[in-house]
Amino acid sequence: MIQLWVGIALLTLLALSFIFVPFIQAKKVQSAAMNVDRTRQNIEIFEERLSELEAERVAGNLQEKDYEELKLELEKNLLEDASDEVQSVTSSSIGSKQLVAVVLMALLIPISAFGLYFQHGSAHQLQMSMEYPEQLRFENGEQPTVEEAIQMLVSELQANPQNAEGWYILATTYMNLGEFDKGVASFKQVLDILPEDATQYVGVMGQYAQGLYFAKGGKMDEEVRQQIKLTLDREPLEVTALGLLGIDAFEQNRLEDAVGFWRKALQNAEPDAADSLKAGIQRALEQLAQQGKPVPDVPELAIASIQLSVSIDPQLGDNIAADQVVFVFAKPVGGRIPVAAVRLTVGELPTTISLDDSLAMTPQAKLSLHPNVEIGARISMSGQPQAASGDLQSATVLVAVKELSEPVNLVIDRIVD
Repeated sequence: MIQLWVGIALLTLLALSFIFVPFIQAKKVQSAAMNVDRTRQNIEIFEERLSELEAERVAGNLQEKDYEELKLELEKNLLEDASDEVQSVTSSSIGSKQLVAVVLMALLIPISAFGLYFQHGSAHQLQMSMEYPEQLRFENGEQPTVEEAIQMLVSELQANPQNAEGWYILATTYMNLGEFDKGVASFKQVLDILPEDATQYVGVMGQYAQGLYFAKGGKMDEEVRQQIKLTLDREPLEVTALGLLGIDAFEQNRLEDAVGFWRKALQNAEPDAADSLKAGIQRALEQLAQQGKPVPDVPELAIASIQLSVSIDPQLGDNIAADQVVFVFAKPVGGRIPVAAVRLTVGELPTTISLDDSLAMTPQAKLSLHPNVEIGARISMSGQPQAASGDLQSATVLVAVKELSEPVNLVIDRIVD
């Protein structure tokens, strides 16, 4: 089973680049799509390295001056990479509408597929047997190739055709490889096997609609619309179906409709899918402004920000040095890794600060992705972010990220046991 997942994971990683194939009609357009992909990769590398620098700064291993210099160097490198590619990208025949639509769909396929599987895809929930071989290796111990891994999965499904999980994995694999007709057929198998009252059923319906859309070359015909309607009749907030309607509206320059569909999808979207939807909304708003049309207010795009007033109980003052480290942080409810953090010193308190998405520890863990967070402040006697006995801290305060109007008061007044 483990080897199967390794194989499927490799398939997914290798296949993402092929999502653009049905939308590329000529060699010139192919080159442009590759340049856009490289730009996105450069941005991802930039964000990853910036997160590492931020973590080092919060941990106290990097001085503020050094952090700013390294950050500036990263930004210069990103701009230089972008300038090297801009000429070939701007000369491409791909329009901005098509490019945004393709990128959004490329992101939504693996996100919706694997998000749905990991949330609902256990054998117990499906109430079906799952009998994969213990080792997906050949007798000589070698790992199978991509094609061999697919064939092994197909062989398993021939022996166990009622295995909904297997068909689901095969469907998402085909979709990521750009073999959309096979993906559609496999999703149809899942729908035929799953009971209609299964919690996964509506999600698979949405992915089936998406598969049909891709299989038809990205065209919204009556069959696709009917499948979307059937999906939304069951679940009005189904993310994949709403995402497709938004993409179709965007490509037809019905930008207000596209924003409406994507905003609705945000209500039920997982964090990664939400980021993709917000990117689409932002692009639609930019085009509305360029066309001189009214730009609607979209509160979902507002950067989350929490104002904090941090101070120390005067009774603790005699035991604290001015240069001791203070960590102020926001964590997901019940979580351990901060989604925003600031490093101060005792000498800077009392002070008022703001926690927002710019202080995220990683690009995938942002304050705005959480409706509620736990806020706290701690004086670290060791200078390390991890809490230890003898540290001084405030009470942990639960706050609703998007409902704050007044600063949150944090008073460091207790000792960590």
